[in-house]
Amino acid sequence: MERRITAILERFVSGVYLPEIHLTDIAEVLILAYLIYHVMIWIKNTKAWMLMKGILVLAVFILLSFIFKMHTILYIAKNSVTVLATVAIVVFQPELRRALEKLGERRFLSSFMPFETNRERFRFSEDTMESIIDAAYNMGRVKTGALIVVEQAIHLTEYESTGIRMDCMVSMQVLINIFEHNTPLHDGAIIIRGDRIVSATCYLPLSDNMGLSKDLGTRHRAAVGMSEVSDALIIVVSEETGAVSVAQGGLLDRRVTREELRERLIRAQDRRTETGRFAALWKGRRKNEKETDE
Repeated sequence: MERRITAILERFVSGVYLPEIHLTDIAEVLILAYLIYHVMIWIKNTKAWMLMKGILVLAVFILLSFIFKMHTILYIAKNSVTVLATVAIVVFQPELRRALEKLGERRFLSSFMPFETNRERFRFSEDTMESIIDAAYNMGRVKTGALIVVEQAIHLTEYESTGIRMDCMVSMQVLINIFEHNTPLHDGAIIIRGDRIVSATCYLPLSDNMGLSKDLGTRHRAAVGMSEVSDALIIVVSEETGAVSVAQGGLLDRRVTREELRERLIRAQDRRTETGRFAALWKGRRKNEKETDE
């Protein structure tokens, strides 16, 4: 009986090619699946999705030209590949830049980067966090509009330069005074780095997201736009309703409570202080080497 089963299996399997599978092959498939999945998610969540659909339509048109032997169209398509590749890079430049920034934000990379120095230096204190919260809700109570950008891993130097340079400690009184009506600094956003306000009246990029509510004004669209191009946490106080909203990662959470805002700031605070085990070990090793030399 066993011999008969073995003979049947050999008959079916003998004509099938079964390649040898190694651990590197499995790892390669997993890496490719991971990358393809994240590229698809990234494209889906950006305006590049509409451009991709246009490219797919063009690809289908070229395929039909190939099937029906339209030689002129095929000749034009063949000689336009290089130009189209260059055009794609130019068109997708903002999205490609953001994708590379996102890759650099990954926490598993920071764990192996001993060069991520001074990250601890930019950690904001509990006093700064409470000052931001108190200022936001005090301004909301009297319907004073505000736009506060809390910088994280990505430095916002290019947006900082659009405003008026400052260098002062964060406090509730300073924040309220900056956004007070009819003051020179009230228009635009402020950027907070660590415990200091580094710039005021900054111009932020507006979001092109058509899914945002029509009720939202320029201040909220600027907050979402900033969150799309950086990892910053942006706090918005509405001038019309006094509601406090938070934008991060291209998403806007409207009418957040004081506790919800505190949780978001704590999360941002914890993220800033992650230097990674390898970085800590590297610093310890350098310190020990210095002590040994002395």
